[in-house]
Amino acid sequence: MRRLFACCFIIISLTACASKTETATDLAPAIPYVTGTPSNTPTIFPTRSGIIVPTPTPIIYIVVQGDTLNAIAGRYGISVDMLLAANPGLQPESLPVGIKLVIPAKSTTPGESAPTPAPLLILQPHCWNEANGGLWCFALLQNIYADTLENISARFALLDSNGQEFANQSAYALLNTLPGGKSMPLAVHFPLPVQTNVYLSVQVLSAIPLLPGDLRYLNVYVENTSVRGDASGLTARLSGRVILPGARTAKSTWVLAIAYDAGGNVIGVRRWESSSDLTTDSPLSFDFTIYSVGPEIDKVEFQPEARP
Repeated sequence: MRRLFACCFIIISLTACASKTETATDLAPAIPYVTGTPSNTPTIFPTRSGIIVPTPTPIIYIVVQGDTLNAIAGRYGISVDMLLAANPGLQPESLPVGIKLVIPAKSTTPGESAPTPAPLLILQPHCWNEANGGLWCFALLQNIYADTLENISARFALLDSNGQEFANQSAYALLNTLPGGKSMPLAVHFPLPVQTNVYLSVQVLSAIPLLPGDLRYLNVYVENTSVRGDASGLTARLSGRVILPGARTAKSTWVLAIAYDAGGNVIGVRRWESSSDLTTDSPLSFDFTIYSVGPEIDKVEFQPEARP
């Protein structure tokens, strides 16, 4: 098996969980039984090169601990009334963690421009075949600007040889922020058997610049990381610990692991999460497994997040 090594990334963080738990989340339970080296499907880059700037699209925001309607509305430059109108049945006094809110376009005046997602560079749109005929599709999104972005999502579409779309899914980032200059993969799983000669197109749906002075995120980093692969090269055991500098306390912590093959293609993603307190004096240790849906794992990168 090719040499495995771990690369550590320092990243700004966010989000919250309801109980004191530590878990690792797969993108789907089908990953472990992939055997051999699946043949990769043909791929196609979106017809517009480089930065993809879609037309204005309603944004989906996932509520995290500490959110209020006033804060969410202010973050996106809309009124609370607009937010309530876009989410019928929403109770202002009760905002459960994890609920999805539709963020309407800011402008309702004809001829006035509506906000569009911040542009992201789309790299490596690629799909891997599963033994049962399904597909795992990945795209690596790169923030080429200095500002941190949040609420990142994209639309994955499968096209036939004539360029006609026959399936699509929306994908949401497994972390909530993407700092300037950093990259993060998005992934979708098409479970049903699809035709063999398919093409992939990816378009950004939402990416919102973080406002200056936002205190919802904490600076964290990982250390003492270890990547231990098995004989097949398709599975690796990951461990390390998350460190929080400064005097604040993180109530929710995530570590995103990204597996790459020798060619630098994303072949696996998994997220570990904990709602145990993370402080300067009490680092959090993690230990979980990542799987490849393509060739052997050559390296693994770690990206942590935390939220007070």
